[in-house]
Amino acid sequence: MNYTEPQLRTINVIRYVTPLREGGSLPAIAEGDDEFLYVLKFRGAGQGVKALIAELIGGEIARLLGLRVPELVFATLDPAFGRSEADEEIQDLLKFSVGLNLALHYLQGAITYDPVVTTLDAKTASQIVWLDCLLTNVDRTPRNTNMLVWHKELWLIDHGASLYFHHSWYNWDEQAIRPFMPVKDHVLLPQASMLDEVDTEFCSILTDERILAIVNLIPDEWLTDDSENGTPAERRDVYYRFLTTRVEASENFLKEAQYARAILI
Repeated sequence: MNYTEPQLRTINVIRYVTPLREGGSLPAIAEGDDEFLYVLKFRGAGQGVKALIAELIGGEIARLLGLRVPELVFATLDPAFGRSEADEEIQDLLKFSVGLNLALHYLQGAITYDPVVTTLDAKTASQIVWLDCLLTNVDRTPRNTNMLVWHKELWLIDHGASLYFHHSWYNWDEQAIRPFMPVKDHVLLPQASMLDEVDTEFCSILTDERILAIVNLIPDEWLTDDSENGTPAERRDVYYRFLTTRVEASENFLKEAQYARAILI
């Protein structure tokens, strides 16, 4: 696999198109100054910048591993943006999201992945299950697959519920080596029969250097919450050590996934 160090473009949001109300954090379709449409994730919503950090890390790790993820971009929201918005809830959201947000390229015409309609091959299913165990992503269930089919190809979206250790920072080092118990509810677990092969392949790709390059994408302004201890560099280092430790201890979540699958089938 050819490796290119990750880089994200920065766009300015020039038009709020429509809210996507199926999400609790009120993401929206918005237009950037490059004339493309994006699904905009707001720093002022729900879990705040931590959801954006999880989205950034999860999406770029998935991309590094060869899975399809819409392009991620940093999206700047001007203080004047949204003043004419009539909906007070949306107006508040825009006001608290001034500055740097995150957006995904909008896959126009994409449809939600339905496991009844589309069956994935064992290798792809195993790759996605392994990824979500690594990221502790609780949000890829039959109820909410967070996958789209676009031009007959599968795309992964919405990793904001990943890395839930960072909502408390408590015992992050212990959490890094724990099995991922929610894997039993993963929508693709029944097809994931190649987890051993994927584990070998993905652990070789996810070197310390490549993980560090992804973690270094996190902007300082997303790591300066006064309610948290530590400098941006120190908090960025926790993400790095959590992920590298989790890769080294992948056998723990691998065995749990295999055990859960054996019970399921």
